[in-house]
Amino acid sequence: MRNVEQDEHIEQLWYMKEQNVAAMDFLKKAMEHAFDPKIIEGLVEIGWVDMAADGLTVRLTEAGEARARQLIRAHRLAERLIADVLGGGDLEAIACEFEHIVSPELVNGICTLLGHPKECPHGMPIPEGDCCKLAHKSALSLIIPLTDLKPGESARIAYINCRNDQQIHKLEGLCIRPGVIVKLHQDFPTYVIECEGASIALDKGVVANISVWKNPRGNDLAGADKVPGKEAHPGALKKFVDAFFSRKTG
Repeated sequence: MRNVEQDEHIEQLWYMKEQNVAAMDFLKKAMEHAFDPKIIEGLVEIGWVDMAADGLTVRLTEAGEARARQLIRAHRLAERLIADVLGGGDLEAIACEFEHIVSPELVNGICTLLGHPKECPHGMPIPEGDCCKLAHKSALSLIIPLTDLKPGESARIAYINCRNDQQIHKLEGLCIRPGVIVKLHQDFPTYVIECEGASIALDKGVVANISVWKNPRGNDLAGADKVPGKEAHPGALKKFVDAFFSRKTG
């Protein structure tokens, strides 16, 4: 039994947990031809999965959840990295391979690079790591909420968390998207930002979903075509990420 095959079953059980579903039939339908009852039996033997005596329900154990959390965290952070830093690509295919080969330390490095995002590009929660717990509001974070800017300050959008497609389309229509530089003009009684030469009024609830790269040189955005923070990334991590994604997207 290969670890990758184990991981695929564990991941699907995590998705089921997020939906509060535990039916074996649901697992079989979701995995289709990839489902293997022998793998489930093996996962039960090693203590990662609990299965009812009648075989109708199946759940992750505490140990299984720990493994699944690592996989889901790596997968969703990889999607975030592809979408927000590397300019897009086949999120699912690349993230699926990435999650199986990265160490927890590398995942934490990517998480720190991205500013400890809470959701993947699809709006699904990214499980917290130790780095997230230690870095809440830390000065070391490379990304901050747009609401932390002061009037007159500018920054480049890193990512946007939206709960629904309607809000995503609205912001895209206003040219508010990752990679664009915005300037905060006022934060009361409503937020007014400048984006692509236009002044846009937004309520705090929307602005709170926008995260921006912290600019280490204050308001000097010279060379803004470069991704802020990437230069400061540890050399080994940067080389690995660049090599991996160049190979997969090239």
